[in-house]
Amino acid sequence: MTSFALFDTAIGACGIVWGEDGVVGMQLPEARADQARARLAKRYPGAAETTPTAEIERVIGEVRALLKGEARDLTHIALDMSQVPEFEKQVYAIARAVPPGRTITYGEIAAKLGDKALSRDVGAALGRNPFPIVVPCHRVLGSGGKTGGFSARGGVDTKMRMLQIERAKTSDEPLLFDTLPVSAKKDKRG
Repeated sequence: MTSFALFDTAIGACGIVWGEDGVVGMQLPEARADQARARLAKRYPGAAETTPTAEIERVIGEVRALLKGEARDLTHIALDMSQVPEFEKQVYAIARAVPPGRTITYGEIAAKLGDKALSRDVGAALGRNPFPIVVPCHRVLGSGGKTGGFSARGGVDTKMRMLQIERAKTSDEPLLFDTLPVSAKKDKRG
């Protein structure tokens, strides 16, 4: 039996689905609660809307804090991966290890899995991620800082907004003062 609850965040209405073995799924931000509810109902037709347990309330608090810009480590959250294929479990474990404010590429995940040629498979697995935010697929970029896809409302704009909230560097392009000589950097800082 699965349950779900909706909750507001700084960037929209999210949802969480859980069962006896942990979080079963997450709903990325929607503009309105009814939109989040409709997406959850489609993905988890047997889930009943109910009051969150104390543990799920803690998870909701952590997600809210992260989406407000607070660095939060969500790796402690129990996920029910009983319906997740083995390859995807491996991809999600690597993505989950990426801390807030950091990014990784599809190719880097593929290389960690042992074959750089798996980059597209990594992207497909992340596109099916049932645990977005907790498994931070928004922190995975294409090579050279390309954004890649994102299935949330707003697509890539939402992905980039989430990365901006986390203050993540999203490309190899130098920041304004990165190209200045060390002595000039010291002068600019006062």
